[in-house]
Amino acid sequence: MDPPGPGDEGEATQPQPLEWRFAQVFGERAAGEDVQEVDIISAIEFDKSGDHLATGDKGGRVVLFERTDARDQNASRRELERQDVPVTRHPEFRYKTEFQSHEPEFDYLKSLEIEEKINKIKWCQTANNALSLLSTNDKTIKYWKVQEKKVKRVAVMNLDSSQNVGSSTTAIASTSSYKAPLPNGGCSDKFDCVNNDLSFPPGGYPSLRLPVVTSLEANPVARCRRVFAHAHDYHINSISNNSDGETFISADDLRINLWNLEINSQSFNIVDVKPTNMEDLTEVITCAEFHPSHCNTLAYSSSKGSIRLIDLRQSALCDNHSKIFEEHEAPGSRSFFTEIIASISDLKFSRNGRYILSRDYMTLKLWDLNMNSGPVSTFQVHEHLRPKLCDLYENDSIFDKFECCLSGDGLRVATGSYGNIFRVFGCTPGSMEATTLEASRNPMRRQIENPARPTRTLASFTCGVRRGGENQGVDANGNSFDFSTKLLHLAWHPTENSIACAAANSLYMYYA
Repeated sequence: MDPPGPGDEGEATQPQPLEWRFAQVFGERAAGEDVQEVDIISAIEFDKSGDHLATGDKGGRVVLFERTDARDQNASRRELERQDVPVTRHPEFRYKTEFQSHEPEFDYLKSLEIEEKINKIKWCQTANNALSLLSTNDKTIKYWKVQEKKVKRVAVMNLDSSQNVGSSTTAIASTSSYKAPLPNGGCSDKFDCVNNDLSFPPGGYPSLRLPVVTSLEANPVARCRRVFAHAHDYHINSISNNSDGETFISADDLRINLWNLEINSQSFNIVDVKPTNMEDLTEVITCAEFHPSHCNTLAYSSSKGSIRLIDLRQSALCDNHSKIFEEHEAPGSRSFFTEIIASISDLKFSRNGRYILSRDYMTLKLWDLNMNSGPVSTFQVHEHLRPKLCDLYENDSIFDKFECCLSGDGLRVATGSYGNIFRVFGCTPGSMEATTLEASRNPMRRQIENPARPTRTLASFTCGVRRGGENQGVDANGNSFDFSTKLLHLAWHPTENSIACAAANSLYMYYA
């Protein structure tokens, strides 16, 4: 019998597979157009309401989008729901603003160049109609506040040339009798000085306009409130906000630090896996995230494929975990690539906080916090690439870090793959839903012929190491080996079946 899944509340029927449709795209490149490295999207994040979306790129910029159809359709949606009419809501976003979050830096003490690339973006709680978010590169975290500001401008002020022809003769006449001023500011002629220089036509100048200040439309303005720096010796791989709305964590390869949003001068080191002798180092931290509702609980993953759950109430230094989640490999299945592909690149809590979704190189795994003997579900993402691990290792693609996400109702999970495709799996017990979509205007154009829920096989294999492995190829089933295009970053709308994903510099939106 299958273990309970995140959407299992005792329902007898399986949810129908979703039919995905293209919604919109931002920054779509033309055929043959080269993509600049700085324009490649490196982070995507919805806020809790789903009305705002933020993306970060390798150029250090953060771009914000806002939902435009929500206000218009709320009333009609409620009316249709009262009539038990199925509602298909087409999400629409528009560009809101962008700002330069990080600049390239150079650490002269370590002779290290620090890229401006945005590694992660996390939304903070909204206050006073201002949007707040955290963004980080390899070393520095910044706290931004984006607020609508009315821009004021002075209206155009000049003399109307069509109405001051007669006045010009008066001005010329007055200047002809101009008296040179004295050094003390006086005038050599006490009578003519004032009368001639300040002579105005009767009724004044009809075309003279006084300056008028006008208020234009409110524009979003981004302001950096605080900078959290000098706390990580290694590259920051993740940040996560706490449910208390006051603190957040930042994680690098060996340490996790706890910060207060209002204090940037100090942080508390809560996890430190650095050994006394660096030669004894066997694993590093790859990702960390707070529990969505328990402010004392967080989880972090490692390069060995394990997930550790820690409780901040137990100790100030949380080197000892309260629970560990890991899958033990089958005997005789170990190979040269086993440890590399076991490294977890991303993890996410489900919205109710009971499940954790993790992504390693080949699979998605769903873990139940109440059962740490093994994952409740394992989803094969691109099993057809297993015979190509040698080539993937040669061109460093095996070290690509794919993200994962869960739907708000916990019924489905999603992650990306090569060839700009992403896969959506149903995670209820017995579900066979496994949809492959391409980041394009026709997401159903390409389908990979794989079993919907294949069993995981870790049989050992042999392959010869070849230099200069090709980036593209096709196997016997027609599956693409295009390693140059990859869909690393995607996010699921918190309350609707809507996915945003990044393919190079393009942001694609889909709904079901």
